[in-house]
Amino acid sequence: MTTSLLSSAPMDGDAAWQALHRAACEPYRSAGRFAWHFARGKLGHDPVFRGLLERGDLPPRARVLDIGCGQGLLASLLAAIDAAHARGAWPATWPAAPAGARYTGIELMPRDVARAQAALGRLPTAPRFVCGDMCSADLPASDVAVILDVLHYVDHAAQQAVLERVRDALLPHGRLLLRVGDASSRRGFAVSQWVDRVVTMVRGHRMPPTWGRPLSEWTALLQRLGFSVQPVPMSQGTPFANVLLAGDLR
Repeated sequence: MTTSLLSSAPMDGDAAWQALHRAACEPYRSAGRFAWHFARGKLGHDPVFRGLLERGDLPPRARVLDIGCGQGLLASLLAAIDAAHARGAWPATWPAAPAGARYTGIELMPRDVARAQAALGRLPTAPRFVCGDMCSADLPASDVAVILDVLHYVDHAAQQAVLERVRDALLPHGRLLLRVGDASSRRGFAVSQWVDRVVTMVRGHRMPPTWGRPLSEWTALLQRLGFSVQPVPMSQGTPFANVLLAGDLR
């Protein structure tokens, strides 16, 4: 990571995010044009990544489990955060930087795992990528589990089973960050499903069936599993009906 990507001068939130975005995208140049352009678009336009930092959803030195990690965008962002934190380039208005994370990503699609390893395999943070099914892959003990936009690819019984396995993998007072589509918002949910299909095909994957739930059902399920749940709207700037469910083990 070049010194030009992250300034050591104090930054406001917008400048800090722009620098982190550039730094997190840079490793994907070595993984091909698609990987780089996808990283730029996804990190630049999906509000969830910056939101995790501004709200302090990821604590420092956390063991992070990223289920459905794709090409490892969160791992690259965490590496950029380590570099920014080491240089003192962290906004005073943001919560503490989630520096020092130990990252494991689980991804079903071999092509995405290959892109992740090609881009990030030599990072000093040594992220670990596992090509496996979230329904059966071993889940390491973790402080935070992140599941963004993937749980709807399995049926309702499998969704609960995955969440039970995640709960059991989380350490005491662990946190789940689960982004879902709210099926009760029909227009937004339909738009998000259509975009999901397009992006999945562009990434070179077959589009499986999907199983949505209304937000009230997602919340009730997590509460039954022992989480206290805070819903965070996650559609700003988009036509979707996405919600981030921040669940802490009680």
